[in-house]
Amino acid sequence: MQRTVYGPEHEAFAEALRAFLTNEVVPHMAEWEDAGAVPRNLYRQVAKIGVTGIQVPAEYGGAGERSFLFNCVVTEQIAYARATLGALRVHTDVVMPYVMSYATAEQKARWLPGMAAGELMSAIAMTEPGTGSDLAGMATTARRTDEGWVLNGAKTFISGGSQAELIVVVARTSRPEDRRGGLSLLVVEEGMPGFARGKNLKKLGLLTQDTSELFFDDVLVPHANLLGEEGKAFQYLASNLAQERLSIAVNAQAQAVAALEVTLAYVKQRSVFGKPLAGFQNTKFVLADLETQVTAGQVLVDRALADHEAGALSAPDAAKVKLFCTEMQGRLVDACLQLHGGYGYVREYDICRLYADARVTRIYGGTSEVMKSIIAKSMGL
Repeated sequence: MQRTVYGPEHEAFAEALRAFLTNEVVPHMAEWEDAGAVPRNLYRQVAKIGVTGIQVPAEYGGAGERSFLFNCVVTEQIAYARATLGALRVHTDVVMPYVMSYATAEQKARWLPGMAAGELMSAIAMTEPGTGSDLAGMATTARRTDEGWVLNGAKTFISGGSQAELIVVVARTSRPEDRRGGLSLLVVEEGMPGFARGKNLKKLGLLTQDTSELFFDDVLVPHANLLGEEGKAFQYLASNLAQERLSIAVNAQAQAVAALEVTLAYVKQRSVFGKPLAGFQNTKFVLADLETQVTAGQVLVDRALADHEAGALSAPDAAKVKLFCTEMQGRLVDACLQLHGGYGYVREYDICRLYADARVTRIYGGTSEVMKSIIAKSMGL
């Protein structure tokens, strides 16, 4: 079905991105996967074509775009190229909105130019060992002193954690009766005494995205690095969840499209028992079903994007689109790998990477079970 969510300006941006990905990223994917991260300089390269500063105001060196659609163009083109660009999307789609919304004028002048230029990459540290989705149950604390906040604790599964120069840390700064209160956002900068990074975690997929543990041992964070108001972190995080989940859905949908494309090409050239694999009725029926599922996912994503642009995307609707697209992606990549046979289990084939990368989309940004709870609550259940 024809897509109408994008205009000519988005198509022109997509074309520039395709050229960059084809020439500068795709040929190096295997090398970067072996290294467990993209080269740090890659973020400076993508900054030159405007990716890292899409929504940063022009006075800070960015493009000043208010629309989230340009971010989605980036997400889709990376997926269509069967590539990953480290923790780029965490920087642009997750962390940047907090800085744009809650930073003071002084903080914006200090951080945004570097963030737009790819010189200051960012990560957000929420998850802790043993807490999972229970954000309010975190054990990391920050104690106010005359000199600043004394931060202690540990975080895990931090995307971009080993390369980021700015880490937005969620810490407990007080203990009110409502356990969702008393959480604050503190920006830890590279080189602060007491801040240490653990080794990169070895994951099933997303091999070019560095994911690490972070440790804070009496880290003195200046008062000037408190992001937003003290005690309002839970509220801030909740306000961006719809966009974050939409971003995950866009990525899942685009990766599903990519998986179907590589599989369609494979079955047309692969012969079995002297006959093209595409000629078997089972192959045709499986791919027809997958094409229908992908079409449904695209319609849902595009409607959610339109609602988000209009400021009307609700938390339950964002949960629906994430749930549907990530679960559909999981079913689709499994079926596509099956059609590849044994070759699908070999990493040099794109479907293997797409299969491994797909698994986490049903976990991060809120598990499928959390999405179902949100949807059920909106139904009065």
